[in-house]
Amino acid sequence: MSDSENPGSYGHLTERTRPPAAAHHVPSPVAASTRPERSDPFVEAVAMLPALPIDEDGGRYGLRTLTAAWLRGQNSDATRRAYYQDLAGWLAHCAHAGLDPLTARRADVDDWTVTMTAAVRGGGSRPAGAATKARRLAAVSSWYRYLQSNDAAERNPTLLVKRPTSAEIEAASRRAPTLGVQETAALLDAAESRAHREDTEAAWRDAAVIALLFYTALRVSAITGADIADLTTEAGYRILRHGLKGRGPAGRGYVRLDGELTRVLDLYLEARSRRHPDGVRPAGPLVVTTPHPHDPGKPGDKRLTQRDVTNILRRHAHRAGLPAAARLTPHSGRRTVITTLLGNDVPLAKVQDLAGHADPRTTRRYDDTNHKLAASPVTDLTRILAKHRNPEQRLPGDRPTDD
Repeated sequence: MSDSENPGSYGHLTERTRPPAAAHHVPSPVAASTRPERSDPFVEAVAMLPALPIDEDGGRYGLRTLTAAWLRGQNSDATRRAYYQDLAGWLAHCAHAGLDPLTARRADVDDWTVTMTAAVRGGGSRPAGAATKARRLAAVSSWYRYLQSNDAAERNPTLLVKRPTSAEIEAASRRAPTLGVQETAALLDAAESRAHREDTEAAWRDAAVIALLFYTALRVSAITGADIADLTTEAGYRILRHGLKGRGPAGRGYVRLDGELTRVLDLYLEARSRRHPDGVRPAGPLVVTTPHPHDPGKPGDKRLTQRDVTNILRRHAHRAGLPAAARLTPHSGRRTVITTLLGNDVPLAKVQDLAGHADPRTTRRYDDTNHKLAASPVTDLTRILAKHRNPEQRLPGDRPTDD
């Protein structure tokens, strides 16, 4: 996958109602913050948002200045990116409806909530899921709270809006398909086999991404947010240090990397180092885009996004002939790891620790569907009734169930 497939800009909004076309080319504060420029990338990005008036006389407490400060103060680049997109969606709704964000009421937020959509592959859209709605409302609420703390807003119209419950969000996350052991092995083999055949950086990167998903139970944000410098050793074991959900820069965890995964990861980094004349191991993000073959303006080395990882996963699952290929998400890797371990009698406490769950019940819930299917009494009932069925009454081609 080249940079042409990398939708990493903050300006790629997922709302049905979008701001003016210029918003699709918003400078990314994450990318720009790593470059020595005189201009403030956060101010540049905020200037592209709709429905925000220009600060008078460059006022320190104007809406745009405060919005840039709010973005800058978030815990991580991933949070900044998501919150920027979510706020842009709300402000686009305000612009479309002719609303002043500072005078908007709960009813206006309710209207926005019921019209929320999310982009799907191929350019279409679907109704936003529970987790997406909850995240967008949380982002906009955070923005209003920041404005209120600076006496720039009188009310937070999201405060009493009905939000998806944790049970609804968990139920939605459990809809991510889980792979069986044979399917997981087929996916890993297909990705690595292609990498051996093509021996390109992109092919080895894809194999490494899929191995990280299905050997570690890491969240996709931990994989895309990791740097090469996070690969290290501890007590003689190779590990990957990574961010923890909701913990910010100070919240760091680690996961042990073993044989099959480290082998593929090393081959990816080796292939990536070929682009460097001195052959030195590259630095920067752990998994990145590759140079565009025909566009020098897209040299690669951009951090992969969640959408990139989803596309990689589905593409290789399709090549492996998996029936659920089109529905797989990065969360499928996490679910698959947990259900595979629990289904093979690995102690719950060990799986809980790997998954990073504070409550073992959360870990167990991942395995509920798999357990119900494996232990379903339907199989018992089939065997019981088979003993009393009349084989002569069956349609041609039917076969009795073995005792």
